[in-house]
Amino acid sequence: MGLSRRAFMASTGAALAAPALLGSGPARAQETVTLKLHHFLPPVSNVHAKLLVPWTKTIEENSQGRLKIEIFPAMQLGGKPPQLYDQAANGVVDIVWTLPGNTPGRFPSTEVFELPFIAARNATANAPAAQEYGETHLAKETADTKILCFWAHDHGLIHTNKPIAKMEDLAGLKLRNPTRLAGEALTALGATSVGMPVPQVPEALAQGTIDGCVIPWEVVPSVKVDELTKFHTEIPASPTLYTTTFFLAMNKARYEGLPDDLKAVLDKNSGMAFAKLAGEMWDTVGAEVRAKVEAGGKGTISSISEEEKARWVEATKPVHVKWVEGVKAKGLDGDALIKTAQELIAKYSAA
Repeated sequence: MGLSRRAFMASTGAALAAPALLGSGPARAQETVTLKLHHFLPPVSNVHAKLLVPWTKTIEENSQGRLKIEIFPAMQLGGKPPQLYDQAANGVVDIVWTLPGNTPGRFPSTEVFELPFIAARNATANAPAAQEYGETHLAKETADTKILCFWAHDHGLIHTNKPIAKMEDLAGLKLRNPTRLAGEALTALGATSVGMPVPQVPEALAQGTIDGCVIPWEVVPSVKVDELTKFHTEIPASPTLYTTTFFLAMNKARYEGLPDDLKAVLDKNSGMAFAKLAGEMWDTVGAEVRAKVEAGGKGTISSISEEEKARWVEATKPVHVKWVEGVKAKGLDGDALIKTAQELIAKYSAA
């Protein structure tokens, strides 16, 4: 993972110059294949260390060492986070971990999980619900890649340097949002919403460009939010304020060019299997991070009341109405998609 960009380009220039050769026809049955996975967070992040790395090791073991996945974190292969999906689609890299929300409006069917007060508090419900939903509803929008998994994290919370107990406390606060719809929800609650990829959050907090952010517990240590903010405000129970969805997307030709047995190994460890791993990681690590922040004594963790939450739910209803109207113009039945998402979340919440 310490490979420099110059060395990477020198070693792979010929391959990138002729992507058709990489994906033309199935690879030979006994060939050892190495895939490149690119993502935006540092190697110390929990997703990298506790989800992606173990996943790649399992795939290597299941394939008896014939299918290897080399991970390049922190955009080491170049580009910016919003470009990751196209890097996979165009064959610049083999696999990416990215957020559909990094390119607002491009994947409208994914947005249903990101509407305010749709998602469950736990990722063990949201992640498999999103994957099952994606198997039916995302084929057209993601036809240019092979989606290995579509999932969502646990509850997000608000991190600021002032206490938040009621909606009025959000007035005028510049808060980083992770997605377009989370941003609209924050605006509806009175905050000033600022969109930015999560790697930019530490600098923005340190410089006062933003007053706070909304992210789940899991990502807090990797972007030093526990050091840069003092108050951490949770939303009680389910449904929660927001979640963010993710893609593990692969270049289509690269996938189709794998030998059948290696393709089977990848399939076995993708889809619902990966979604369940992701859900368990988010919930487990989120609880651990929360406990460490609480034990550290430097920050205050609180929750708005159920009565206050009801006010927030009411205030953000126009976000749903606007979204349903917007996706109707794209040929989607937003009300039906909301119902489907809610039913799937309820299904996996009860599992």
